[in-house]
Amino acid sequence: MNTPDPQSAGEQAPHGGRHHEPDLRRMTRINLRPIASPMPLGFYSVAIASVMIASLQLGLFPAGAHRAIAMTILPAFVLQLVVAVFAFGARDVIAATLMACFSGMWLASSLVLALDSPSGTSVLGVLNLVFTLFAALMASVAKPKRALWLVLCTAVPRFAVSAVANLTGTPWVATVSGVLGLLLAAVALYAAFALMLEDMRGQEVLPIGRSGPAHHAVEGDLTVQLRNLERQAGVRRTL
Repeated sequence: MNTPDPQSAGEQAPHGGRHHEPDLRRMTRINLRPIASPMPLGFYSVAIASVMIASLQLGLFPAGAHRAIAMTILPAFVLQLVVAVFAFGARDVIAATLMACFSGMWLASSLVLALDSPSGTSVLGVLNLVFTLFAALMASVAKPKRALWLVLCTAVPRFAVSAVANLTGTPWVATVSGVLGLLLAAVALYAAFALMLEDMRGQEVLPIGRSGPAHHAVEGDLTVQLRNLERQAGVRRTL
């Protein structure tokens, strides 16, 4: 009488004699690559580009300066695209999505200003309106990341008012948009500086206000960081 192999017997499914997939966890190795936080660079880029656009809206530059402004905000597109790539690599989908969309906004704004199309202002108005909706949706899920959430909460009225200014051409609305742009730059500068200090010193120096999963990600141990890693994009079989 033959004795069945326990391993083979264990692979038999209770119905239909089908085989289960073997447990590959002991043969699987996942390599993690620590990186410096790209978010300070992303927020600094938001601040610099916002100051340039706000200055244009406030009339601080002479007439015909829009093409020069376009060239100065174009680098923000490249820098924030780099930030988005690294944020995706760090498995932070909220930060990566925000920075990628900001990158696209700066590119579109730069091209419209540089080409000086007759309908460019109206096109930017619609684009700002759509970006306002995007920022509001992002803010609704980004509250645990208080620094990012605060930037989004400042960006929503800024882009909403900018959309109205572009679509109506009302001078005082453009002035309000410029003031809100400077406010957005100030908030982004604070977030960038606070995150940079935290990354350099390994602890929170200026209050950022993380809560929930964002707080556990910084204060928790390695076990917390690796929780549900097998279900992360790039590890699981499909997105």
